[in-house]
Amino acid sequence: MSARVDVRKTYKLYIGGKFPRSESGRSYEVFAAPSGGRRAAAAPRFLANASMGSRKDARDAVVAARKAQPGWAGATAYNRGQVLYRVAEVMEGRRAQLVQDVRDSEGLTPARAEAVVSAAIDRWVWYAGWSDKFTQVLGGLNPVAGPYFDISAPEATGVVAVLAPQGSSLLGLVSVVAPVVVSGNTVVVLTSEERPLPAVTLAECLATSDVPGGVVNIITGRTAEVAPWLASHRDVNAIDLTGAADAEGVVWGDLELAAAENLKRVVRPGGTGVAAVEPDFEPVPDLRRLSAFLETKTVWHPKGR
Repeated sequence: MSARVDVRKTYKLYIGGKFPRSESGRSYEVFAAPSGGRRAAAAPRFLANASMGSRKDARDAVVAARKAQPGWAGATAYNRGQVLYRVAEVMEGRRAQLVQDVRDSEGLTPARAEAVVSAAIDRWVWYAGWSDKFTQVLGGLNPVAGPYFDISAPEATGVVAVLAPQGSSLLGLVSVVAPVVVSGNTVVVLTSEERPLPAVTLAECLATSDVPGGVVNIITGRTAEVAPWLASHRDVNAIDLTGAADAEGVVWGDLELAAAENLKRVVRPGGTGVAAVEPDFEPVPDLRRLSAFLETKTVWHPKGR
């Protein structure tokens, strides 16, 4: 019996609910991370080719995110929760592929990869569950001197750019994407540069779920090349620099400066509170990460007799 020839894949971007090729026409090779049982001198194992996202791809992703944002934010909180829970269901159905992707990307044992995928699905569900609850927790009725109601209500910021953690290819990705979209924001996310395959599989889960196209847009490629354009883009309302902490060639202070020039909200990498991360750069589940991408609207209304 003759040996089979490998079907080598070239993965595309995920923009506006579709899978376009990068306009640059470039791609790069993705290799498996060395596992504990492999010899250090062994040649890296080829996994696939990934699209090399460009400035133009980032701009297209922002356009798609902006177009989708009003409809996503206008959906009822309960409906957003249902839609996001459906993503977890699809991820559960593709567990085997996600586990294999995480094993290959992070060099984990089968048991550890299973645990990571379970944690990622659970974390997605955790944030989805806040869709119809965060308003009550983060908003409030303010005491005022006068015959008025003064109500503070949190609302979505708009379009958010996210630099995914480099080391944690799935759990870290879920930890920075889910809290952004649950409140009605849309997102443009740069994946882990060397470990993009779990993000591509997540994109396929999103495409076959009920999430409207453009709510989540996923770009693979060089973080140092694309991140500056997102930080300086005037139609991006906020940026999460979590993944800049360990991205090659990225100076997160430069990105923060570029964001400040157009008054963009910034979540810094590392530190405590909203930007807190675990030792392997997996942002911890925290309601403050959700609230970081909300604006507070205060409404005055006269009291009736």
